[in-house]
Amino acid sequence: MKVRKNLEAVFLVAAIVTVPASFAADRVQELHAAKTAQAAPVAADAKMNVVVVKGHRLSAAEKAQLN
Repeated sequence: MKVRKNLEAVFLVAAIVTVPASFAADRVQELHAAKTAQAAPVAADAKMNVVVVKGHRLSAAEKAQLN
């Protein structure tokens, strides 16, 4: 019952906590992206591994057999 009475205060406290936290998290991501961008030219020269998955779609009869 007390939570219902103070729901506005609970909302304000939650907003006061989460809004600065979201800005801080965004800033951390920007700093991480800047560090990654500096390291990107080194990784761009490396050969990229590619995975190819070959398969066929099941027909309606094959799907029915699975069930």
